[in-house]
Amino acid sequence: MGVSDLHFHDLRHTGDTLAAQSGASLADLKARMGHDSDRAALIYEHATRDADRKIADALDTRVMEVRRDGGDEGTAGAVPAS
Repeated sequence: MGVSDLHFHDLRHTGDTLAAQSGASLADLKARMGHDSDRAALIYEHATRDADRKIADALDTRVMEVRRDGGDEGTAGAVPAS
């Protein structure tokens, strides 16, 4: 492909990560990866859950900051009070 430091395994890893993020089941990931064991497929599912948790935590922090500061960021950035 002419891209230095890019290997087939890198592309495979990316594809498997994207498949896990799209909601592929453990069985789907195993079939896609060609593995009989759950172990390898679970790595991708855990990575996706960890990323989801970090994103949710960051969003929660941002909402709490806006509420605490009483910030008015206009209608597009407004966070409704509960």
